[in-house]
Amino acid sequence: MTFFLKYFINILIISLLFFSCQPKAEKNKGKLKVVATTGMIGDALKQISGDSVEVNTLMGPGVDPHLYKATQGDLTLMSDADMIFYNGLHLEGKMGEILEKLKRTKQVYAVADGLKTSGIRQSDTYENAPDPHIWFDVELWSQAVRYAGEVLAEADTLNTAYYEQNMKTYLSALDSLDQWVASELKKIPEGQRIMITAHDAFGYFGEAYGIDVRGLQGISTLSDIGLQDVIRLVNFIIEKKIKAVFVETSVSDKALRAVIEGCREKGHEVKIGGSLFSDAMGESGTPEGNYVGMVRHNVTTIVEALR
Repeated sequence: MTFFLKYFINILIISLLFFSCQPKAEKNKGKLKVVATTGMIGDALKQISGDSVEVNTLMGPGVDPHLYKATQGDLTLMSDADMIFYNGLHLEGKMGEILEKLKRTKQVYAVADGLKTSGIRQSDTYENAPDPHIWFDVELWSQAVRYAGEVLAEADTLNTAYYEQNMKTYLSALDSLDQWVASELKKIPEGQRIMITAHDAFGYFGEAYGIDVRGLQGISTLSDIGLQDVIRLVNFIIEKKIKAVFVETSVSDKALRAVIEGCREKGHEVKIGGSLFSDAMGESGTPEGNYVGMVRHNVTTIVEALR
C-alpha cells in the first residue's frame, strides 16, 4: 500500500470516529440501525429483527469479502449505525483495521465469537489460520445466528421478546435445513462424493456432511495459485475419475478453467457442474438471495452434478 493510500484511509477513519462521537438530533429515534458486512449476516439479522431494525449490508451479490475494501459510503453507514456485525476469523481481511478502530466508539461484534472454539476449522494451507467460511456447516452457523440474536435482543430491550420468538422460528428452520442437506447429499454414491471448487470455501461443508472437498486456491482468495497447484489438482481429478468441478459466483473461474483444459489435454473430460454461491448470496428477490435459498441451490447443484 502506498504512503498516499495509507494517508487517505487514516483520514477517512479519523473522520468517521470524529463524526460518530458527535450528537445527532435523530439519534435513538425510530428504528435501531445495524450494519452487517456480509449478506449471510444481514439475512440472519433481518430474519430475527423483522421490520423493527434497519439492516444495511455492505457486501452485495458477487462480492469477494477477502478482497473487499470499505468505501466512503460504507464508512458513513458504519458511522451512523448503532451496531455493526461482521464475520470475523479474518474473512474481512482488508477491513480489519477499520473494524478494530470502530470498536473504540461503537458496538461491534464478530458473529464467529458465538462459536464453540472446538468447532473452528484450521486451514490445511496456512499454519494457525482459521477457516472463516463458517456458514457452510448449517449447525455451526446456527450458533453464530443465536449469538447475533442474543446481542441484538440485549441491546434493544423493548423488542427482546419479539426477537427471541423470531430467532426461535429461524433456528428451527435452520435445523430443518441441516437435516435436508445431510439427506440430499446421501443421494451421491459414496465413491463420488468429491467436490472440486475454485477456492477452499467449503471445508466446513465437507466435514459436516461427509464430502471430500478440494479447492484450487486456499481459504483466502488473496493466496496465489501456482502451476504446481494446477498440475496437482489435474492429476487428482484424473486419478479419481471426477466428472464435474464447480465455479463460484464471487471468484474468477479462470484458474479452474485451466484445470479443465489440463485434464482435457491428458484425455480426461471434466465439465463445470454448476455455479455455487460461496462468499456471497444471490441477488435480492431471488431464491438464492437469502441464506436458506443459497444453501438449497448449492446442494441441489452439487447432487445433480455428482450423482
